[in-house]
Amino acid sequence: MLGRVLLSWWGYKQNLFNLAMSSPEIASLSWGQMMVKGCSTTYKDCKVWPGGSRTWDWRETGTNHSPGVQPADLEEVVKKGVKTLVIGRGMSEALQVPASTVDYLKKNGIDVLVLQTEKAVKEYNTLVAQGVKVGGIFHSTC
Repeated sequence: MLGRVLLSWWGYKQNLFNLAMSSPEIASLSWGQMMVKGCSTTYKDCKVWPGGSRTWDWRETGTNHSPGVQPADLEEVVKKGVKTLVIGRGMSEALQVPASTVDYLKKNGIDVLVLQTEKAVKEYNTLVAQGVKVGGIFHSTC
């Protein structure tokens, strides 16, 4: 009997862990504003991963529209163990993504999708709903 109770408790604990470590849905997107489900912060640009999100501050890595997203912008999300990473290039796709950045992800065994931000958010949310261990970085303006 005690064995069944412990197994049941362990299964419950694992389900809570898996729920907590799922990728958060992007709740809303408009020009210059993004909301992540379960988070009260409004982001301009954001990073999301299983279990969390935060502001993507370009000043941390010296990112600009060109040359664009660098591996240093992605390291934090990659370290979370994502299997797929979605990059939103902006509403008008002004943010560049060099081939070297895509190569960095592929060398780490991570599938990458580079899309216009509205399409990127839609694809990201689809992957979240499918239970994929997905991360993303999104630029919500130009």
